[in-house]
Amino acid sequence: MLKARAGRAGGKLAPYAAAPAPNGGRLHPEAPPSGRSEYQRDRDRIIHSTAFRRLEYKTQVFVNHEGDLFRTRLTHSLEVAQLSRSIARNLDLDEDLIEAIALAHDLGHTPFGHAGQDALNACMKPHGGFEHNLQSLRVVDLLEQRYAAFDGLNLTFETREGILKHCSVKNARELGHVGERFLKKRRPSLEAQIANVADEIAYNNHDVDDGLRSGLIEFDQLCEIAMFKRHQADVLKLYPGLQGRRLVHETVRRMIDTLVTDLIATTAAAIRKVAPDSLEAVRAAPALVGFSPGIRDEQLELKRFLNENLYRHYRVARMSSKARRIVSELFDAFFAEPKLLPPQFQARAKDNKPRAIADYIAGMTDRYAMLEHRRLFAIEAA
Repeated sequence: MLKARAGRAGGKLAPYAAAPAPNGGRLHPEAPPSGRSEYQRDRDRIIHSTAFRRLEYKTQVFVNHEGDLFRTRLTHSLEVAQLSRSIARNLDLDEDLIEAIALAHDLGHTPFGHAGQDALNACMKPHGGFEHNLQSLRVVDLLEQRYAAFDGLNLTFETREGILKHCSVKNARELGHVGERFLKKRRPSLEAQIANVADEIAYNNHDVDDGLRSGLIEFDQLCEIAMFKRHQADVLKLYPGLQGRRLVHETVRRMIDTLVTDLIATTAAAIRKVAPDSLEAVRAAPALVGFSPGIRDEQLELKRFLNENLYRHYRVARMSSKARRIVSELFDAFFAEPKLLPPQFQARAKDNKPRAIADYIAGMTDRYAMLEHRRLFAIEAA
């Protein structure tokens, strides 16, 4: 029997969990925190960061001005954190570390969601490209300017590696210690692996909710999807005649429960089979976090449905087209005339103009990007 370690309040950590005292340390040495763990300090720094506050006005699927009830990057990140903590608790993993990873995973996202990222990546293609995972790490390592002793938030290695979900070999070589696992083909912590899958559970199922609320997808369409149809039938069996938002909510929450329950059971079985006795053993093992084959197929069916019927809907496509033009035109204007940038970004542009412009645009909220575009291109704007 593997001996559990003391860790999170009210429970024991499994030996394969990330240790409460981080093994990878911080980029800049600091005294240990008082009254909280190292990962709690990471979480608190993320919550108090400027980049985290900006997530309230960054697109998930629907641009901020399209409605107050749709999810944003902020509400999405909170939902991922909640799911991640629940899964971690059931597997005796470090809840504080997984919460920190979940809250920080989208800090580098551009305005206008994936449309904004695609546009900025196209602009940056001759200059090394743009990828929001790398930008999230750049935010916590460099761009946040809050502390006198260092740039960034100086997070632990374990939180930083969880933020960096994927990375090219070329970029990994430039990232030092945190990029090594991509070169050595090793895994991150189980906490990082779970936060990644919890992200997918959250956005797939909550995009169903937002898609129905917006009217871009119809209830009858979803009833052709196995997972939705099965759980809707369960709800109507318990509550005959239930309709509207309550029927949607009861169905979606059961879908999430099924996915989370299956993920916990399947991951626990994989852990028992491999029997890792340390975090290093997890890093050397194959991926241990995942769904059973049947649930995985249902999740993929739902993902394909959303891609075809929501993300490619003509109304979403119209907004995405506008978003790409805004981002591209902002980049071109700043590249042609760096003096249009705010002073702090003008200073950075002297060393690396394209990257400074990308940092500025990526940090914008949806509405700030639209306002900045009007300032630059509308003659009547101040």
